[in-house]
Parts: sequence; C-alpha cells; structure tokens
Amino acid sequence: MDVVLLFPGQGAQQPGMGKDLAASFPDARATFEEADDALGFPLSTLCFEGPADDLRATHTAQPALLVHGAAAWRVTRAVLSPHVRAAAGHSLGEFTAYHAAGSLSLDRAAVLVRRRGQLMHEAGVQRPGAMAALLGTLLEPVERICERATADAGQVVPANYNSAEQTVISGEVAGVERAMELAKEAGAKRAMRLNVSGAFHSPLMQPSAPGLGAALKKSGLRDPAFPVYSNVTEQPCTSATDATELLIRQLTSPVRWAGLVSNLALAYPNALFVEMGPGNVLTGLMKRIVPGARSATCGTAADIDNVLSQVA
Repeated sequence: MDVVLLFPGQGAQQPGMGKDLAASFPDARATFEEADDALGFPLSTLCFEGPADDLRATHTAQPALLVHGAAAWRVTRAVLSPHVRAAAGHSLGEFTAYHAAGSLSLDRAAVLVRRRGQLMHEAGVQRPGAMAALLGTLLEPVERICERATADAGQVVPANYNSAEQTVISGEVAGVERAMELAKEAGAKRAMRLNVSGAFHSPLMQPSAPGLGAALKKSGLRDPAFPVYSNVTEQPCTSATDATELLIRQLTSPVRWAGLVSNLALAYPNALFVEMGPGNVLTGLMKRIVPGARSATCGTAADIDNVLSQVA
C-alpha cells in the first residue's frame, strides 16, 4: 500500500493536542520532552493544557503543530515508513514534512519553526495586515478580485488555494476588507476575517525572508528521503538546496494546496493519505479536492490504531 503523509498548518492547533499520544506512547512523550528541552520552555504543557490564546500565538502554534506531527510520525514510523511515497504540509506543515523525510532533526526543526513564527509576527507588527477566507463559488476569478481591491484600497493577494470553494486572501487591512466586499458581490457565500497576527503568504511578509534564510542555513537541512511536495510549485522537491529556496519563497507566495493535492493523487492514485496532527482540516479538504480518495487522521491514540490496522 502506498502512503502519503500530510501535515496541517497554523489554525489546526487546539488545547489538549497530543496529550493522549504522550500518555499512550513513550515515543510520543519523548518527542514532546525533547522539544521542550530544545526550545527551553514547556511547550508540551501549553499543548496539553492551553490556554488557547497562548497556544494560538504564531511563535507558539508553529512549533506545537510540528511537534505533534513529529510525535505521531515517530509512533507510526516503523510500520508506515516502508509504504511512504511522499509527503506534504500546509504552510507550516511543510516544515514538519521535511522533518518526517529526515531533512531536519526534531530539535533543529522545533527551533527553526519557532524562529519562523517570531519573524512572521514581527513582520505583522512592522506592517499590519489581515487575512480572510472566501467560501463558495466565485463568479469572478479571485486574482481579479484582488487586483480590483488593490487598486481601490490597498494591496491584497490570494494566499491559500485550499479548494475550488475555499480561498484565503491576504494583505493590507483595507485591501482585504474591500476584496471581501467584492467577493460577496461575485457570489461568495461567506467572507470572514481570520484571527491571525499578520498578512501571511503575501508581500507583507517579505521582511521575514532574510531571517528565515539565516535560520534555514543554521538548521543543517538535508535532502529528504522521499519527495516533499512544495506549496509554491505544487511539485515534488528532492534536494535541500531547492527546499531552502522554496521554504523562503513560501513566506510571500500563495499556498497552492488544491493543485498540490491533485498532483499527489495523480502520482499515487491508490494511496492512503494520512493527516498527522490535530484535527481533520486536511482530510476534509481532501474529500473536496479528490472525491473518493482514501484518507485518515492520525492525531490521537485511537487514530493511530486505526491507521496501523489499515496498513499492517
């Protein structure tokens, strides 16, 4: 059986994440402990207990999601690794995918994504922005809506192509608000602001790029053991050099998730797509992007038993 690993991005975090994994599996508990040591603070306590507001902070949510995904992978790796053909992650999740592929050690990955979160937060303070989700079928291309809103009010761009009926936009506050108005006029069922600290995946994140480049250089990123599909290109990446460039470009480029998943499904049509981390955001999108594709969540002890029973 072919397996493709999927790792969620910021927004999937929730208090209690990973708690039952750590209680049920020594390898999961060790993963959280190692991350606590690498970061120098009890991230595990924040994951297990909250509070939600602290966990939601960009520089906290990102390592929390990485460590939860890493814990699920460590527990299942012995059984799943012979079957894994590729991996992908949504935004922050792409870093977790590289960890799973052996490109980043856990301690360096945790430090790297915490730094990424800090840089993104700082960019949001330096140049405040906003993000909004547009739901429903648009009668006008989202790119054109963003061009019109930019001309009217301020810079705004598509940030996440999550599915045919779910796109996220990002940019200056006035531009995002104008684009929300235009999207409703173009048939959007809903247009809602997201609770984020900056305009992620837009040109407003450019100040983060040099710092992330420096952090990646220190991380010792290695070639992945299996392809990691890029948010930027929708294509597989197999070298550390390319990965470094793409992870920096990802800061200011849209997450092309729908196209990426479609390409994975074409390459591995009979695969089981396993979402490693809290919740089921990516498996939900999977059902919309590739109806009929096999998918499973792998964020709790019960999930792990289910996945292993399908693969073993």
